[in-house]
Amino acid sequence: MVVRDPVAVRLPISESWRRSRDAGVDAGVQAAPLVYERDVLADARDVHPLQPHLPMLESLLRRVADETEHLMVITDADGHVLWTQGPPAARRAADAIGLTEGFRWAEDAVGTNGIGTAIAAGRPEYVYAAEHVAHVLHRWSCAGAPIIDPDSARVVGCIDVSATVAALHPATVALVAAAARLAESRLENEMLVRDERLRERLLPHLRGLGGGGLLVTATGRVLAAGAAGLRGLRLAVPEPGGTVALPDGRVAVAEPLGEAFLLRSADRVGARVVPDPGAEAAPAARPAAGDGPLLALSLLGDGQPHALLDGRRFELTLRHAEILALLALHPRGLSGDRLSLCLYGDDGSPATVRPEIHRLRQQFGDIVRARPYRLGCAVEADFITVRRLLDDGDAGGAVRLYGGELLPRSDAPAIRAERDELAVRVRRQVLDRGGAETLWAYAQTEPGRADLEALERLRAMLPAGDPRRAAVASRSDRLLSGEL
Repeated sequence: MVVRDPVAVRLPISESWRRSRDAGVDAGVQAAPLVYERDVLADARDVHPLQPHLPMLESLLRRVADETEHLMVITDADGHVLWTQGPPAARRAADAIGLTEGFRWAEDAVGTNGIGTAIAAGRPEYVYAAEHVAHVLHRWSCAGAPIIDPDSARVVGCIDVSATVAALHPATVALVAAAARLAESRLENEMLVRDERLRERLLPHLRGLGGGGLLVTATGRVLAAGAAGLRGLRLAVPEPGGTVALPDGRVAVAEPLGEAFLLRSADRVGARVVPDPGAEAAPAARPAAGDGPLLALSLLGDGQPHALLDGRRFELTLRHAEILALLALHPRGLSGDRLSLCLYGDDGSPATVRPEIHRLRQQFGDIVRARPYRLGCAVEADFITVRRLLDDGDAGGAVRLYGGELLPRSDAPAIRAERDELAVRVRRQVLDRGGAETLWAYAQTEPGRADLEALERLRAMLPAGDPRRAAVASRSDRLLSGEL
């Protein structure tokens, strides 16, 4: 049986019926589909941003659920039920239609309902009895409110109260909306703590621009700005080295600083420099203002390693990338003997290192210091930021920045050791703490594409209707058959 055409009903319901019809939902569906088995469900709960706030939400909604035979439901952004709470009678009735942990309540799965419709609309919604598309839900009424992540401005979950009644008390919608706002305020407090840490570490670089730049999160939020009136705005998410249009009409270049970007006005950025490995490059000019230059290193993945020195791009030879990585890892410096050992093992000597340091000084100026060899400037390196995120337990943030292994073509002993340790730590945290989005991001990296355990776990977590599931299943099957 197909979904009926909209009739004279409330506008949010008619819009939901239309979406359900376009998704091909059958009004005769008997229950929501199961998407998470028990072990996968536990992983999804552990990594969800609402998990730390579950006691608060449960305490807020427990009384209404227990005293009125209502069921409280909390889902993720895709309508997958992660937690439920309510009296036995309500739970038994809910089990019959799949309104319980591990089942999917998106509109395209069961049609109009308090969870899927609230998520699709991005606002609190209530659905009474026959307003549901599925006939089996006509004895139910529900009210849901989406929870919006203040950092990304995307839905991260939904709070719902459901019952086998013709209509809910009008206060129920206000209750779930208040619970959602409280959850958002908790998420915002966590975000503000992260923001303050970023400002503390990165504001000196912004001050060095003399009022012409912005500090922007990886989600596009302006954390700090030299010009008044820009802080708090949301911009298009920058691409490293790409340009961003600012509200005042200027164009800015995005310089990666780990978890954030420094946006510099395009007219303040020097021309891109691609040095000829056989030629001597002119020294980079030192900035005249601020707290000193900033060197940003991009050394992860199979692409060409490069550096940005106060917005000016330098392509790096493999040896220069290795040296800069080692100096970034040892801010107090390395002796010639130690640097030689890190680069060449027992076969090296300080005499081999000195010409490379000389070439680096020609390229980058006197930020490359001697006795001991060190970097005389602030340094932000992608692989060091990944390490810091792993230390903080932020598997999602780490894997988003982890474009691949550290200098994968390098044979330098110290680089190999750092590369292997970082790869093992990223993989372990992705498997231990990563949800579907984190696992998917990891599967796009070179190590993740061939990681059968990660692919099989992702395959189990993605619902049948997710277009990514087929791609993951295909790659996993090919790995199992030895084709890859």
